[in-house]
Amino acid sequence: MKRAERLEAILDEISDGGAVDVGTLSDRLGASPATIRRDLVLLDRQRLLTRTHGGAVAHGVAYELPLRYKAGRHQEAKRRIAGEAASRVSEGMVIGLTGGTTTTEVARAVVDVDRLTVVTNALNIASELAIRRNLKLVVTGGWARSESYELVGPLAEATLSGLNLDLAYLGVDGVSALKGLTTRHEVEAHTNRTLVERARRAIVVADGSKVGRVAFAEICSLDRVGELITDGSADPSALDAIREAGVHITIV
Repeated sequence: MKRAERLEAILDEISDGGAVDVGTLSDRLGASPATIRRDLVLLDRQRLLTRTHGGAVAHGVAYELPLRYKAGRHQEAKRRIAGEAASRVSEGMVIGLTGGTTTTEVARAVVDVDRLTVVTNALNIASELAIRRNLKLVVTGGWARSESYELVGPLAEATLSGLNLDLAYLGVDGVSALKGLTTRHEVEAHTNRTLVERARRAIVVADGSKVGRVAFAEICSLDRVGELITDGSADPSALDAIREAGVHITIV
């Protein structure tokens, strides 16, 4: 297992249980205790966890896996979802993109569309698109969340409030019939809600692991969503409930 994969696995373990120990991680990841200790030292230096005698605990009360460690999860599914999402985009459109690993793949899939205008609050997406001369890039203001690379808050919302979008693509931490679209952070949720409100149509792009889940903060209810694009790993019963709520579902 490569180091990046081990670090992601360690953060997954601590996200689920709140604590990890060296011995268990060594057995589960097939690495020596010395290797695991070095990994914990690195993550501690990055303030992603707090080392303890024989292991580590989650850093702080709220825990969110940073975007850079999410990038490898369900990567092939996210690319398929993005390819399908990009087929909704045509020349001259104005589209909005929230932050997230799947929306980042959407951004990569639409870069060749001519006269496209992309509005985003995601710093990583903006950095990739800034060099593309065939499209117009609009980046919101706001304060930057290190976990998601998103610009959020009143400045971001003020930028969005004067714009009109054809499509808004949303990455979420959860989508369910009962609670709608949700994410882990309340300010991020409010900024993303503003993006939805400025769009003629909102499309959720989410791999199957997000379907049926409910995160801390509500972005919006499902009546604001035109389509969910996901993959075949999604829970069928959760999909049925979302479909019954009036959302068109595309499975790639």
